Amino acid sequence: MASIAAVSEKPSTGLKLAHGIGAAAFGIKNNGFDYFLLLFYGTVIGLEPGLVGLAIFIALVFDAVSDPLVGYWSDNFRSKWGRRHPFMYAAALPVTLSYFLLWNPPDWGQTGLFLYLTGLAVLIRTFITFYETPSSALIPELTSDYEERTSLQSYRLFFGWTGGSMMSIVMFGALATGPLGILDREAYATYGIIGSLLILAAILVSAIGTHHRIPHLHRPVTTGEKFSLRRIFREMVETLSEKSFIALFFATVLFAIASGLAAALSFLMLRYFWGFVEFQLFIWTCAVLLSALLGFLIAPRSVRRLGKKRAVIVLGLLAFTIQPAPVLLRLAGLMPENGDPVLFPLVMAINVIDLALIIATQAVAYSMIADLVEANQLRTGRRSEGVYYAATTFTRKVTQGIGVAAAGAILSGIDFPEGADPASVPADTLWKLGALYAPSLLILYLGALYCIARYRIDKQGHEENLRRLREAAG
Repeated sequence: MASIAAVSEKPSTGLKLAHGIGAAAFGIKNNGFDYFLLLFYGTVIGLEPGLVGLAIFIALVFDAVSDPLVGYWSDNFRSKWGRRHPFMYAAALPVTLSYFLLWNPPDWGQTGLFLYLTGLAVLIRTFITFYETPSSALIPELTSDYEERTSLQSYRLFFGWTGGSMMSIVMFGALATGPLGILDREAYATYGIIGSLLILAAILVSAIGTHHRIPHLHRPVTTGEKFSLRRIFREMVETLSEKSFIALFFATVLFAIASGLAAALSFLMLRYFWGFVEFQLFIWTCAVLLSALLGFLIAPRSVRRLGKKRAVIVLGLLAFTIQPAPVLLRLAGLMPENGDPVLFPLVMAINVIDLALIIATQAVAYSMIADLVEANQLRTGRRSEGVYYAATTFTRKVTQGIGVAAAGAILSGIDFPEGADPASVPADTLWKLGALYAPSLLILYLGALYCIARYRIDKQGHEENLRRLREAAG
């Protein structure tokens, strides 16, 4: 087992960049699945939208099995390249090829296309898990420093958000500019080529750039007990029963539901509630890069000043009161009317600041997972980084879907017209949309912050855990 001292040093900027760049692979994959997959297969290719949703759901069911198993496997894997890197290298080509094929489907019928999409969705999500979970699990292994773990996570979120946002910018600003616009099949084929090559580059840069740290990473503990499904299940339950993890787990659930709700309604809010046009939506997408940069800068500074739990609560309270504020002010008649030249820069400026705070909140909250590792090691004798990160990642995937379902329930409840011109939607319907959107987000976010308040590991507690592990190691 690597010593605590071996991972306590401050990671270099080059190491942080190499590790962080890898998150662009996950961001690019998410961008495609979240924003373009349903539109491409359901509208451009002609597959029944319900079958597209079913294919994504089936892939999610496979995630329920693959995510925790990959996390557990990478925690206990033995090789000359350590526990994590064999998975990272193995994922590179399969993810690249399957993501390329996703955007270049054959001209098959409904059944053939459904099976094609389902198979590729399962492959992509499984192989991206083979990379993302072990790569994320490197954070507590690259450094044991309380504050540097937040810095590593900040780099990771910065590149994750930037990678996904850049693909949207490429699509709207360069590829979907012909007569067919966003319905141009060739634009998606090019999008698939660019996305798959960037995924390959991100994974290889990250794996190669962190490879030299392998001798300093931890090795799995030998217990002599045979591997079995019963043992795997028992150890997972034992690992995930940590009280501070349970607090983070429920916080992640509520955060993810809120994120899914906000993402599902974002276009409708911008296009219908605020009346923004396509060019303004493109500028809005570009501004996400500024938010990612600001969030990257805010997160580590807030931890140095406040500690992790207090930083999440303070940043969260700011972010989650700012986010619904413009909508609530509009409902009260205190915002400029749609079409007013002041409205777009005002709402966009508020969103840039708010999204930066949300990204910073995420960075700090996810870095709190890393500090669970030593607490769990003292309790169980095992380091289970992969299980913790896999459980959190899967929770985000599942509960974002709940957020999307909640968004659908809101639209059904107010009888929002499908495919209507923004000018034709009744003002009363838009008022109801805002009245349900803003309070729903506020309640979910405040509930998540309440759960965060139940987390018990602060800097002093983390350093005490490190001290006890050093003593136990002799």
